[in-house]
Amino acid sequence: MDLYKEITERIMTQMQEGIIPWHKPWISGKAISRTTGKPYSLLNQMMLGKPGEYLTFKQCQQEGGKVKKGEKASMVVFWKWMTVEDEETKEEKEVPFLRYYNVFHIDQCEGLRPKYEITLPGTAEPDAAANEIIYDYLSRSGVVMKHESGDRAYYQPMTDSVVIPERRQFAETAEFYSTIFHELTHSTGHESRLNRLEKTAFFGTESYSKEELIAEIGAATLVNHCGIETSSSFRNSTAYIQNWLSVLKNDKRFIVSAAGKAEKAINLILNQ
Repeated sequence: MDLYKEITERIMTQMQEGIIPWHKPWISGKAISRTTGKPYSLLNQMMLGKPGEYLTFKQCQQEGGKVKKGEKASMVVFWKWMTVEDEETKEEKEVPFLRYYNVFHIDQCEGLRPKYEITLPGTAEPDAAANEIIYDYLSRSGVVMKHESGDRAYYQPMTDSVVIPERRQFAETAEFYSTIFHELTHSTGHESRLNRLEKTAFFGTESYSKEELIAEIGAATLVNHCGIETSSSFRNSTAYIQNWLSVLKNDKRFIVSAAGKAEKAINLILNQ
């Protein structure tokens, strides 16, 4: 049986049911102000990167803690309205000024405990077959994998490394390993391997979209190969593929092309 062809056909069959909503498979919480307990703005969430409580150096001292030696602060920005006088009319007016201050994550501090607990699923289980494939590939390829308590999963070609949220952030075992296999499939495109990644592939471009199709078909196939696929995990992979296919004008030929490239990537991961 041609597993790649079977997976592709199943994906296309599910997509015929209509639009399938995609959901992020992990829970991350948000970056929040320790003082107010409120989440930062979306821009600051992106800049801070890691969920949890943040506070200033002074706030840390006031609470009886101290910032660990060598830790670097992160920047939080906000708009503040200032009253100024118009040079021509001499009338006062309100204008926005961008301001910033430096904060530290509570993990960068000593002597403080979190005020606000983030409830994580913690129900994804380790799988021996999947782990064997992953760590065998990592040892052969030299790709570095890191687990971070954050809201992003990605492959970075410059450092040849993969960053994955922690397992406790996932509710499903299949989704946890699907996320890892997705990023490892990206890593096979490195110039030292299959040389598939295009330097001009930016978010939303055709080449970026095609690479996402390859990575998700690779992930769906490897999860199936390990025997940990669930109906919800496969449906979520289909939804993800459907989203990127819409960028490519819903041309189904791209799935067939991506499946062929995914096969090469999977063979490299499985050392076949």
